[in-house]
Amino acid sequence: MGSGQVTDSSAPFDFRGKHVTVAGLGVSGVPAAKVLHGLGARVTVVNDGDDERARTQAAELETLGVTVRLGDGATLPEGTELIVTAPGWKPDKPLFTAAHEAGVPVWGDVELAWRLRDRDGRKAAPWLAVTGTNGKTTTVQMLASILRAAGLRTAAVGNIGVSLLDAVTGDEEYDVLAVELSSYQLHWAPSLRAHSAAVLNLAPDHLDWHGSMEAYAADKGRIYEGNRVACVYNVADKATEDLVRAADVEEGCRAVGFTLGSPAPSQLGVVEGLLVDRAFVEDRHRNAQELAEVSDVNPPAPHNIANALAAAALARSFGVSAAAVRDGLRAFTPDAHRIAHVADVDGVAYVDDSKATNTHATEASLAAYESIVWIAGGLAKGATFDELVAGAAKRLRGAVLIGADRTLIREALARHAPEVPVVDLDRTDTGAMLQAVQEAQRLARPGDTVLLAPACASMDMFTNYNKRGDAFAQAVRELGA
Repeated sequence: MGSGQVTDSSAPFDFRGKHVTVAGLGVSGVPAAKVLHGLGARVTVVNDGDDERARTQAAELETLGVTVRLGDGATLPEGTELIVTAPGWKPDKPLFTAAHEAGVPVWGDVELAWRLRDRDGRKAAPWLAVTGTNGKTTTVQMLASILRAAGLRTAAVGNIGVSLLDAVTGDEEYDVLAVELSSYQLHWAPSLRAHSAAVLNLAPDHLDWHGSMEAYAADKGRIYEGNRVACVYNVADKATEDLVRAADVEEGCRAVGFTLGSPAPSQLGVVEGLLVDRAFVEDRHRNAQELAEVSDVNPPAPHNIANALAAAALARSFGVSAAAVRDGLRAFTPDAHRIAHVADVDGVAYVDDSKATNTHATEASLAAYESIVWIAGGLAKGATFDELVAGAAKRLRGAVLIGADRTLIREALARHAPEVPVVDLDRTDTGAMLQAVQEAQRLARPGDTVLLAPACASMDMFTNYNKRGDAFAQAVRELGA
């Protein structure tokens, strides 16, 4: 099923008196319900769950006059004229089937934000949008840092945790927004039209939600539809360029590539330790503009340099100076648990990349170091590890495996890196991390990197990847105590 029949983003939508159903409570549903109620809509919220948190949220909304139905997210409320859904709700849910049959459009919270961005007579801030399987949050944060360095009023919003609805309906005015978008959000945003957008990479992920790699890629590619200035793609990932070619963009919108190699015309790349622009310069066939040094990127791992180039390309598409790119990258500090250097102990570096929850992210992490004792494992989410292990085998000094699905990684190591010593910890309790770090210390030699890059989700042992990374950092501190 498609994402709804309404696609004309210029058409006004008068919410007064309209019956709007909000699908799902949580971080997107509650703000959406409040905004719609404030616009005069008759709002009904439906939610699958009926737990304590849902009941608390429901009580808050009901005091405003919003109707909430807990434990029933499948039935289309009678008279519904529009559905606004939480991004994680799958397209094949009975609610959406009923909506499709009734001719009721389905929007996500991003679509709603897009429709509301120029209400109240104020100028709408353009969106510089980023998606991809990995690196989205870091790239959007880098982009926001660059835009701030250029003196622009901006914010990093969207899937990054700051609500787009809050950004477009709040009192603060922006010159431009740095927007992270997931494949879920893009699926439910049929009329989004960004100033410029980037797809960083494509690898199998969330296929249970999308149904196929083709459907996943198509939803990612929606970010390019209607772009005005630049569609930024990854030269090393042909699938991203294919999405650009398939996109229907405004006349004059350009394809701009980023590469870790020397850039061709209409690309950004790396030359002798410098980040270089051959896209947003006069006579790009002959000229290039130095933007920053590789050492200005923190950390200067290959995939993070690619993130920086993508962020720079989007900023340059908005007219930002080379100096602002450099200053913004220098000012950027990565979030915790993203290739975070924890400590050096006895000549060995300990690095926390707990955010590497899939094989694509872990592949990039492993590529950043020459000699690695790898701590991995957790919930595999249906992933296989042969390609990952085969590509990293020459860099592995050893491996320490934890978590519910560690056997899958152990078997891949046996097939593709049989000479690498492996410690298999038959534990899924949180205390296993201290033992894992101790075993990694035993395997490591001066000059090595002990790298937590699990290639798996954390929920078998930890609440989330943040808690897993915190446990790793604490264990490292105990080594050096």
